[in-house]
Amino acid sequence: MPSTRALGGQIEQWAAKYLTQRGYLILEHNYHTQFGEIDLIARQNNQIVFVEVKARSSARFGQPTEAVTPRKLQKIIKAGQHYLKQHSLSHLPARIDVLAVWLNTKDKSPQKAVLLTNVTG
Repeated sequence: MPSTRALGGQIEQWAAKYLTQRGYLILEHNYHTQFGEIDLIARQNNQIVFVEVKARSSARFGQPTEAVTPRKLQKIIKAGQHYLKQHSLSHLPARIDVLAVWLNTKDKSPQKAVLLTNVTG
C-alpha cells in the first residue's frame, strides 16, 4: 500500500489524465503559493481552470466534495489570482472545478469520478 503522499500523487496523475481526455490542457501540478496550493491548473478553451482533486475510499469521512470548504475555496481563489498575475493571464476568464474521486477500497485505485465545474458560481 503506498503512503498517503504517494497515493495523493498517483491520484493527481490519474486526475490529470482524466481531465486531458475531457479537453483540458494541464499547465501545472501542485502549484504552491503563500496563499495555499492548487492541485492542478489547466486551460480549457480560452479559460484557466483551477482544479481541486478530492478522493475518498469510503463515506466514513463524508463525500469528497464536502472537503472543499468555503475556507479552502478562498485559498484557491487567492492562489489562483496569484497564478494569473504571475503568468500575465489576468485577462482570461478563470474558474474553479472540483474532481471528486472514489477509490477502490482494496487497492485504492480510482473507481469513479465526478467533475463539478465552476463551483464558485
